[in-house]
Amino acid sequence: MDAKTDELRDAHDVLAPLYAERLADALDRDPVDRAVLGLFCDVVAGAGLGTDVGDVGCGTGRLDPFLAARGLAPRGVDLSPEMVRLARRDHPEFEYDVADVRDLPFGDASLAGVVCWYSLMYLAPGDRPAAFTELARVVRPGGYLVTAFKAGDGQVRRGARTLDLGIGFDVYWLSPGEMERRVTDAGFEPVFQGGRPAADGEGQPQGFLVARRVPSNI
Repeated sequence: MDAKTDELRDAHDVLAPLYAERLADALDRDPVDRAVLGLFCDVVAGAGLGTDVGDVGCGTGRLDPFLAARGLAPRGVDLSPEMVRLARRDHPEFEYDVADVRDLPFGDASLAGVVCWYSLMYLAPGDRPAAFTELARVVRPGGYLVTAFKAGDGQVRRGARTLDLGIGFDVYWLSPGEMERRVTDAGFEPVFQGGRPAADGEGQPQGFLVARRVPSNI
C-alpha cells in the first residue's frame, strides 16, 4: 500500500467506534438518502440479474439491513480492519472482508450491483480510473452502481481535523460532472443524478448517482 492508503486505513481504524456509535441510525434521519438507495434496490430487482450486491466501503455495515430488507443480498468490504470487525459484530448475518476498492474480492461480472456510499471521495485523482474500472469488472452487464459523495469542484480537505484524535486523511469534494465522466469512461451509463443541501454538520452539499453497466452487446 502507498502512504496515503495507509493513512486512510489507520485513521478509519481509529474512527470506527465513533462511526458505529454516531452513524448507526443516520439513514433513518435522511429521507433523500433512503430514496436514492431505494431507487437502487428497485432497479437492481427490476434488472433480473440476481440479488448479490457489493457494499464497497461498507464501514460498520449500517446500510446492509436496509438493502436486505428490500430483497438484496449485500456483502461488505472496507479498507479498515476495525470497521470490518465492528460490521461483523453488529451485523453477523452478513459477510464482510477487508479490501481496497482498486482490488475487490469479487469475481468478474459476479454482482447485480455495487454500492459506494461516501467511499469514492477518498480517492486521489490518479487512483480514480483504476477504482471505476474495478467496479465495472465486478458488475454484470445490465447491473447497477450507486454512489453518494460530497459535492464540490475537486477541492481536497483533511478529514477528522476537528475531532482532536491525532489523525487525518484527504477527502475530495467531487463534481457531479466528473462523476458522470468517470462512470461513463468505465462502461456505465448514468440513469439518475441528484443531490441535496448540506445537513447539519455536513458543511457542503451531497451528490448522488445511479448508473447502469452497459451490456456488452451494445
